[in-house]
Amino acid sequence: MDSTTLNYALTECREETSSSLPPALPSADDLPRAVRRPDAFHLLDGEWQFALDPDNRGTLENWHLGHDYTRTALWPGSIEEHMAEAKDTPLPAWQDSVVAWYERTFTLPDELNGTSSHSLYQLTFGACGYETRVWLNGQPLETIEGEKVHYGEYTSFSFELEPNLLRPVNRLTVRIADSMDAEIPRGKQESHVYKRGGIWYQTYTGAVRSVWIETVGRNRLRSRVGVVSVTEDELMRVNLTTRIHDPGQYTIRLDVFDSDAPANALPLATSDFPIRLDAGQKMQRLVIHVPGVELWSPESPKLYRLVGKLIDGGGYTNQIEAHVGLRKIEARGSGVYLNGRSVYLDGILYQPGTATFEEMQRHFVAMKELGCNLVRVHIAGVDPRLYKLADEMGLLLWVEVPSPHSSTARSRENHRAELLRMLALMETHPSIIIWSLYNEDWGAQDIATNAVTRQYIANLYHHMQIHHPQFLVVDNDGWHHVSHEGRLKSDLLTAHLYTPDPGHWRNLLDRLTQGELEGVAAFPLVVGDPFFYRRQVPLLVSEWGGFGFANYGGPTDADDRTDRIRLFKRELRERPIAGDVYTQATNIEDERNGLIDFHTGELLVPAGLLRSGS
Repeated sequence: MDSTTLNYALTECREETSSSLPPALPSADDLPRAVRRPDAFHLLDGEWQFALDPDNRGTLENWHLGHDYTRTALWPGSIEEHMAEAKDTPLPAWQDSVVAWYERTFTLPDELNGTSSHSLYQLTFGACGYETRVWLNGQPLETIEGEKVHYGEYTSFSFELEPNLLRPVNRLTVRIADSMDAEIPRGKQESHVYKRGGIWYQTYTGAVRSVWIETVGRNRLRSRVGVVSVTEDELMRVNLTTRIHDPGQYTIRLDVFDSDAPANALPLATSDFPIRLDAGQKMQRLVIHVPGVELWSPESPKLYRLVGKLIDGGGYTNQIEAHVGLRKIEARGSGVYLNGRSVYLDGILYQPGTATFEEMQRHFVAMKELGCNLVRVHIAGVDPRLYKLADEMGLLLWVEVPSPHSSTARSRENHRAELLRMLALMETHPSIIIWSLYNEDWGAQDIATNAVTRQYIANLYHHMQIHHPQFLVVDNDGWHHVSHEGRLKSDLLTAHLYTPDPGHWRNLLDRLTQGELEGVAAFPLVVGDPFFYRRQVPLLVSEWGGFGFANYGGPTDADDRTDRIRLFKRELRERPIAGDVYTQATNIEDERNGLIDFHTGELLVPAGLLRSGS
């Protein structure tokens, strides 16, 4: 067997924090989603039965109708963890593809209080994949979107449970499949194209987030809230999604409260919107005036509690709520402006890897202590509670679509689908200000030679401008930005510069800011039609440093690294650059270049090191 094709076990060891039993009194904060609803829910996390299906026979043999499982596993967790933690003998690492089955029984708990003519049960997976099929009591389920198979592993998906499918004791069966397919969104997980090692990480797939059952309204607002800020007019523009089984006349009511207002407080603003709704799902943008609204910023992360109610003709009300903020981000000339004021982006690259949510919380606190106002969450989908934490802490976020590893029509279709799934659930957060579509040509390797690839990226950029104007968009971070008729299809011109040598660093920065687009980064900064940089777009050094990673060189001693970072940072601030992103926050697998202890969150360098002027 060729060892280079193996998918090795986890390289970051950590204590098992999961419990075999769900929390006794779970709160809404336990759920990996940003939008709350007052309906009762019950976590199905804990010990499940588990079996690998190496020959992919389970579907043909109808395992969903009954199977003798010989192993157990804790959900949430990855297939890789479950293989490594097999109670008798650790299972061998998987190659090429993997299929795993999970099953558990559950009774409908008392706290759900049953359903009525106005309500039904909903089953939600916080994230699972890449390919997920679900059966309840042997019957296949379809997602609300009508999918018999859900694709994607970074966002949640839900099933409405028909009453005739439920029993006093219910059996839930889940089949999860993944592969090394280079055409599916993978981020930095290995594939058939990029093998494990260096900057490429092992796979981490499967039952990666919580699963729960809850009572929801038959006619309701879904847990998707987007806010588009236009700060000059004190208007909050809200994107909502309705889910209707009984067509008719409804009213959507929006109430806005201070985030810390008591339960009996009067809203700061309220407005009703009569609307005729047909059966199915519909997106709707509504606008509410919030007089005297305070804007969200890192210095003052002001949040409001937005309550949305769907009221039927008989007065029955279904409710959701989210904490939201108003802010405006702009790329204006050579600068980035937040709420009309110029802001320098003191950033750091963050790759959560296998971190628990508690570890990620410690990382965020530490990154702010380093002096960062921006965290670039690198090419990964993470627990939605992390975005909420950034909203509360006042950390700006740069997020990215996990990329495929090959450039084909199918990879572009998968890439677009993943982006749209992420956007539907992430446009609630004022902290998210930048989206990257691609990074360093991963999944767009032919960008310099293939006009179809460039056109796809340009079309996606235009889509974001029209439908999600609250974000800045980067087409392909690091190099090979797309130009059409001299217009950049990116709100930012970004470059990845790696050198440990101060003299070479100064030379690179001088050439970059003087408008040299070739011979500065690893590849030309712009492809397509000619583009002439004259400071008409903000320029960011979106990756630099990496000191301690063998391939990048530089100091590994903490004191020497501190001195070098301080010097390099000073050189950045002396030039017309709008922001920078140091690589990186913590050590991950082979990348030993972190400034923060992965487990404890302790700083390995002085506090404030990445703050401008430190």
